[in-house]
Formats: sequence, structure tokens, C-alpha cells
Amino acid sequence: MRILDWNSLATSARRAALRRPQAPVSAGIEDGVRQIIERVRTEGDAALRALTLQYDGVALKALQVTAEEWSATESLRAEARDALRRAITNVQRFHEAQRPRPLRVETEPGVLCEQVIRPIGAVGLYVPAGTAPLPSTAIMLAVPAGIAGCPQRLLCTPPRVDGTVHAAVLEAARLCGVGTIFKIGGAQAIAALAYGTESIPRADKIFGPGNAYVEAAKRLVSQDPEGTACDLPAGPSEIMVVADASARADFVAADLLAQAEHDPLAQSILVTDSRLLAEGAAAELHLQRYEVTRTTVLGQSLQACHAIVCPDLDTAMEVVQAYAPEHLVLDVHDPRRWLNRVQSAGSVFIGRWSAPTFGDYCSGPNHVLPTGGSARSFSGLGVRDFVKVISVQELSEPAARVLGPTALALASLEGLDAHANAVRRRLDSQAETRGTP
Repeated sequence: MRILDWNSLATSARRAALRRPQAPVSAGIEDGVRQIIERVRTEGDAALRALTLQYDGVALKALQVTAEEWSATESLRAEARDALRRAITNVQRFHEAQRPRPLRVETEPGVLCEQVIRPIGAVGLYVPAGTAPLPSTAIMLAVPAGIAGCPQRLLCTPPRVDGTVHAAVLEAARLCGVGTIFKIGGAQAIAALAYGTESIPRADKIFGPGNAYVEAAKRLVSQDPEGTACDLPAGPSEIMVVADASARADFVAADLLAQAEHDPLAQSILVTDSRLLAEGAAAELHLQRYEVTRTTVLGQSLQACHAIVCPDLDTAMEVVQAYAPEHLVLDVHDPRRWLNRVQSAGSVFIGRWSAPTFGDYCSGPNHVLPTGGSARSFSGLGVRDFVKVISVQELSEPAARVLGPTALALASLEGLDAHANAVRRRLDSQAETRGTP
């Protein structure tokens, strides 16, 4: 892990220190994804089968998980089931508190304004697989969708080499009440959910993280008027740990390593006012990386891992704001004091014992978080993302006559005569008598 001195870096070097890793073939990704999307739109299920064979090496007999495959969840050990249930319970508790409430306000006498809440009808839940199953992502998507009351939850996830879905993902989905799972991954899954095929219904909105191909597909279908909406930019994982001399170097290194193992393009950065801690964390990181198994991924992702030494924690928080991390750890003395300085982050972990791993799995908040600096304008996934808020307005006749001149004046300012006409006709009409046909 490189150790950089923030004060000695030129402006360009500072920007480089906070630059996210980029996929080496990023220039060709979008064109390839466009071709996949078009193929799925025109060929439907046949394209899904062919693309799954091409990219996953699996010749699918059925696109949807079968009853026989669902029975595979019986092979899960009791402790695995218990862990899934406990995680789901905590995620449900936190997300239940987010349930949006209807709103009713009389802005002035006789002018009643409301907001009513409606669930999104059909939601597509994308659970990536890659080199490891992700039942936690199934939980993080299915729970808020269920609390929101979405009547149709469609889950897509890549098949394993034997053409099945990992039992833990199936069990997590089952415990969350999701019974419709398709064994499709990558950009082709996003295309199927966006436009529909013979087997996969069209979703009104797509949720879930993924690799560069999935992210490109989500971006393209959301920009297409005939496509569908998507949730938020959720690409390769990233973490920024802010630590002072009171932090434990082994804890810091462990948190950096945990997020780095997600993806070759993941990024882990330590920001500290203690060079001694930076050196200790670097040494620990070197030791701990050989104690874990995902060495191939780490060999790539740790190339983007470094420590930034700042003169003080005030400067460290300026670095945080410039980076806008997905995961932010505040492992400092009196961390809640510094929480007040955080303006842009996906999820914040306060204090020595709050490992981001808890947030990834079981503490309660959602782990689908904005990446790539998008935390400046996006929030982590929540129940609000699975509902629509519809405004309602009702004016009595006296209120319309009192408010009418204001509407006429504003319509005149904008030169919109038809807008003015819609109000003027009402103001010029005779007062209505209740009960008159």
C-alpha cells in the first residue's frame, strides 16, 4: 500500500489519488452491451439461452428456477438458515421504519393538497454472482420491495456452471417471499427485465448492483423511452477509512481488505493524520492479504489501494468530501463529532467496532449504495425507491375564486394563454348551487 503525503501533492496528483480504477476495455463495453440489448429485444428467450451459453458456459433447459431446484435449499446447514433469518429480521426492522407516510396539507383555506403512496407494480431485482453467491443482495433488494408492497418481484441471477442457482440465494429469496427467479445474468438479464421476453415479464424498474456490463445496460435501458427506470449507480465496491492514532492498524487493514476482495476494480483508501498508523496499516494489509482466499481479485484491486496522510482530521474530512465514498469508516476519537462534517457518503460506520461487513450483511441498512462519487447526489437503496408518490389537489369553489388571480398573473408572466383560460372561465362562471345538475 502506497503512502501519500497530501500536503506535498500537487492538484493533479491529488485528483489522481482519488481517481477510481477504470475497466481496461471500458471503451468497447457500451457497444457490446447495445448489441446484447438489441438481440434480447428481437430474439427474446432464444437470445437469453444463446447468451447464457456464450458468457456463462451453461446450456439452460429452463430459464426459471424449477421446483426441483427449490428443494436444494434443504441442503443448507441450520446455522446458515439461522444467519439468513437474523439478517432478514434486522433489515426488515430498519426498512419498516422507512415506510413512506401519506401527506395532507391545506395550503390555504379550501386548497387541499395531498401525497398518496403507491408501490411500483413490477420490480426487477438483479443479484450478481461472479465468483461467489450473494444471498445478502437478494435480501437487500427483496425486503424493501416487499415492505413497499410491490405486487410482482422478479429476481434474475446468473446460473452456476451446473445450470443451477446457489441454495443460499434461493433460501434468502424464499424467506423474503420471492418465488420467481430466473437464471439469467449480465447485460442480457437487464435487457430482459427492461423489455420482457416470452418467459420474463417486463419490469417497471430495475434494482441491483453489477459489473461494468450490468451498469452499462442499466444506463442504456433507462435512457431509452421504450426501456425502463433503474435505481442508482452501484458499481465496483469502494471504501474510505478515516482513522487517527487511536485506531488499531489491524482493524483498519481488515476493513480495507474486506471491500477490496469484492471486485478487481474495487478501491480501498485510508485517510489519516498519523503516518505511524498508515505504516502499521500497510504492514497489516501485507500480512492479512495472504490469510484470505481471493488472492487473484486482491492482486488487482489492491493496486488502487493507498493511504493518504493529512496534517489534521479537518483536512481528512475535506478529502472525504472530494471522494464521496460508498463506504466511510470513522475510526477516530469522538467519531460522532466528525459525522456532522460528512456531506456525501453511501453509508457511514462509526467507531472501532462498526466493521462495514456488518452493513454488508446483517446490521439493517441497505448495502446497495452509490459508487463512483455519485453519493454526492444519490442515496443508498431504501423503501422509498420502490414506491411512487402521487400528488393530489382539491380546490373548493371559494378557494378557486380567491387563488385564481394569482394563477392568472403567473400564466400571463409566462405567456401561456391556455393556462389562463382554464382559470378565467371558472372565475367568469356563475356561482354553482349545490345539487344543481
